[in-house]
Amino acid sequence: MGKKQKKEVEQSPKDTQFNPLIIESKNVQTMVLMLDSPEDEILLKACEALYKFAEKGDENKMNLLTLGALPRLAKLVPHEDKQIHKYATLAFGVMATHSQVRKSMKHLDVLPSIIACLAPDEEVVVQELATLCLASMSIDFTSKLEIYEKGGLEPLIRLLSSPDPDVQKNSIECISNLIKEFSDLHADTLLVLANCLEEPDNVMYIRESGALERFLLFVTSSTHPEAQKHAAKAIARSAHNRETRHILHKEGVEKALVLLLGVNNDEIRVAASEAISVMSEDEASKESFRAEGIFRLVPLLKSDNMELREAVNVALANLTTANSSNANAVFDAEGVEPLVKSLHDSRDAIIASVATTLTNLALQEPIRASIQRYGAMTMIVEPLKSRNTLVQSKAALVVASLACDVNGRTELRNAGGLEPLIELLHSDNDEVRRNTCWAVLVCGKDEPTTHELCRLGALEILQEINLSSDRRNNFSEIAVTRLLDHNVTLKYILTGYLSSTDIIRDGFYDPGQIKPGKKVLTLEEFSNQDLNQHRPIFLINAKRTNELQLGVTSADDKVLEVPAIASARYVPSRMSGREKSSSKGKSRGKKEDEKLKDGEILQTKAEEEEKNKQWESPYDVFFDAYISEVTRSILPLPNTRDQVIALALFVSDKMGGPIEKELLHEFLWELHIAELKYELRSNIIPIGKIQKGIYYHRALLFKALADRIGINCSLIRGEYNRAWNEVMLIDCPPQDTIGLLIPPKAYIVDLMHQVGHLMKIDGPEAAHYKVCTGCSHRHCKCCKQVTCH
Repeated sequence: MGKKQKKEVEQSPKDTQFNPLIIESKNVQTMVLMLDSPEDEILLKACEALYKFAEKGDENKMNLLTLGALPRLAKLVPHEDKQIHKYATLAFGVMATHSQVRKSMKHLDVLPSIIACLAPDEEVVVQELATLCLASMSIDFTSKLEIYEKGGLEPLIRLLSSPDPDVQKNSIECISNLIKEFSDLHADTLLVLANCLEEPDNVMYIRESGALERFLLFVTSSTHPEAQKHAAKAIARSAHNRETRHILHKEGVEKALVLLLGVNNDEIRVAASEAISVMSEDEASKESFRAEGIFRLVPLLKSDNMELREAVNVALANLTTANSSNANAVFDAEGVEPLVKSLHDSRDAIIASVATTLTNLALQEPIRASIQRYGAMTMIVEPLKSRNTLVQSKAALVVASLACDVNGRTELRNAGGLEPLIELLHSDNDEVRRNTCWAVLVCGKDEPTTHELCRLGALEILQEINLSSDRRNNFSEIAVTRLLDHNVTLKYILTGYLSSTDIIRDGFYDPGQIKPGKKVLTLEEFSNQDLNQHRPIFLINAKRTNELQLGVTSADDKVLEVPAIASARYVPSRMSGREKSSSKGKSRGKKEDEKLKDGEILQTKAEEEEKNKQWESPYDVFFDAYISEVTRSILPLPNTRDQVIALALFVSDKMGGPIEKELLHEFLWELHIAELKYELRSNIIPIGKIQKGIYYHRALLFKALADRIGINCSLIRGEYNRAWNEVMLIDCPPQDTIGLLIPPKAYIVDLMHQVGHLMKIDGPEAAHYKVCTGCSHRHCKCCKQVTCH
């Protein structure tokens, strides 16, 4: 209790030697025990203290109920001492507002004492709390009858003229509850049985007596909407108990609830839908609702009543969860279109339920296609922007369920849905973040969507999430892998590794290793940079653009200059004043002016087209020629080993030939690269332009060409300008392996020194090839090259 309660026990006349005792207590249990004291002063102090304690909240009321204060206070309500009577009544009235306390009051014979408190000579505060107590108790049907039978109605009517507004209010509320008493007997019976259903122990007895069957019959046939609504709500409350739910199912409650959906009363339909939602936790009930229930629920999705739409959507969400047959039933009932439209409802609870239902339906491929046809991916963009975490979570699941095919991903991308989706990765809500990672994982199945996700920063955010033990999840880790698998450029930039299944395609570029979390620029962004001293970006691109290119190669690899396209504009010279004086001159001048104007329009149009033209990767004519050559000369070779060796010799020949280790410092590749940058006026160098390349240039070209002719090989980036290729080969000659399953072994291909030599991956030669032994911090003793960049 908030304040110390002090109790002074007066000296007993029979014991003059016992001095007065002051009692202090902070323990509410002590206060409850004091209610049994024979001394009035102690009773008064205890009642007053408990009244103030109960007034502070429902938790205190329950505490007093548990400690047994209710029967003790009931005995003190009719106490002859007015103050004790007053505070006992106040405490009792306050406690009556709690539903659990009211249930316990039914077992106490206290109503006559409370009704007596309505007398005209009682204090107003006593009348107020007494009427509050009766108004609370009159909610329950049995208490309502007892109030009426014991004469409570008349004094309540009299108090309608009380000057105190609270007394009037409580009296009106109680009288209103008592007037149900004059309604149809069946309605009263329904209410009584409905109340009984809320107690699990009563359900079995009601069923065995046959009353449950008759109750369900009356529910559907009653002409009293209030009774039907109350009964449906009671079914919903009682169905939260698993055993009760099982009993209700055996009695066919589903049929009764479906019939209530057909009643032309929205309140009844709401209550019935809520009951269906709870009953749907039972799989057998889900099956029962499929035949008629779903077909009655779906049309209600278009109701103007928001409460009804919410209840119906919750019911459909529960009915379709982990039940494909019910999902098909919703589809057959033409529920997809109203569901998709409901994604823009104004109530968050409806949107969340709709999203759940659509996610359940989308598990069926034909239904998923129908959902997409109604524009669900466009409609889901707004829910993704919601501030409600439940809506965010469910919307992300919709994306995950619909983005599994290219049409869904394309629609989401075109509708601008990727940006709000990525924003949800920042959420502090674990479920939102998890579902969003799942959605990103599913979206990352094609290169255009993956590229857009990465452009919007998804990869950086996911990497940041994975660095946190509290924020990461299984989907966040897999999503990073998925994004990299569909964007080999990013995978090589961030991991320095490409497997044999990571195919280098046109548009691949290598700007070098970038630290995790740092933004990866696009090739177009790199192209817009001024020429600089940094490491160049190496480009793989054999794709021709629509425009004529400079530097078309001939058969002997000589560069042929191609003239630029002539401008399609004509600018004539101006006419002299004398020529304009004649009529013929005027006509000619007019025509020339028109031509001049047309020429200016064409020029403006050409400049505008040039400005709006989409940027395209530079075409590498040499690399294109390399592809043709290796396809013609290396692809036909009889086995993979011969192909690997031949390709190694080809790559080495195009990049300066074999270089002895001792003479590597004389191989001026850095000067050559610098000259190429100056020649191209760009930081981007097509791989085919490089004629002097070392480890990482040759390894990149080898991988790019190997992927074009079907040689499985990996590309691994090392340190200090090192990179190498690993291939899987069988040691035995091909003729010795016929009919045998011999596992292949990994080899590193030498592209620099003993070109074509295959080094076992765990051998000393491979170790030296991968990392330059003897390197100091600044200079390599072996190759005399600066190693720290």
